[in-house]
Amino acid sequence: MATPHISADKGEIAELVLMPGDPNRARRIAEDFLTDARMVSDVRGNPVFTGTHQGHRMSVMASGMGIPTMSLYATELYRFYGVRRICRVGTAGAISDDIAVRDIVIATAAHTNSAVSTITVPDVTLSLAASFDMLRGAAERARSTPPQGARVHLGAVHSSDFFYLDRPEMTAGLDKVGTLAVEMETSGLYACALAERAEALSVLTVSDHIKNGAGDMDHAERETRFAPALEIAVAGLMA
Repeated sequence: MATPHISADKGEIAELVLMPGDPNRARRIAEDFLTDARMVSDVRGNPVFTGTHQGHRMSVMASGMGIPTMSLYATELYRFYGVRRICRVGTAGAISDDIAVRDIVIATAAHTNSAVSTITVPDVTLSLAASFDMLRGAAERARSTPPQGARVHLGAVHSSDFFYLDRPEMTAGLDKVGTLAVEMETSGLYACALAERAEALSVLTVSDHIKNGAGDMDHAERETRFAPALEIAVAGLMA
């Protein structure tokens, strides 16, 4: 029952999916974190792996960059493969001065400058929020077993349609209303979960600070530093 973008057969993808942005990170998660992981799809250089973690069947697939690719993959997973929960495990740029590089943000909601919040229901701007049970599971894990060397923050993020966008007034306005960080996919994931009556969460590692640029991660660390956020994400998936 392949789709245009996923070649797996029905039943080969688990109901619980971890979704980093980078296909290389997806492969690393499958190799380092899942037991008996095997590749069940490989279309356009974006493989899907399925294995188990602590006895729970899970799959890993990258979303690519941006709301359109996230929306494409999330919709196909939810609609055609029976996926029940997706947790994004990606990176974000901090906005708040209270957040440091390598901290973790659990995205309770996602603002956006994309049309994704307005196109589903005529004349309505949807509230794009995390699924409660997943959010609670992740938050409880973060509070009961805090990750070493990083603080965990809960709050809204901003999903931008633009990576290179010099709008200081936008950043200031987002900061003023308590937005923690900026990234490019969470609102798309939360919108798809709403549309498909499924569940979603984003757990993000802070890779850079957009206001001060202090101690930003390089590309290699962005690809490999995922374990602390991953443990929190898995708690959300299994909640």
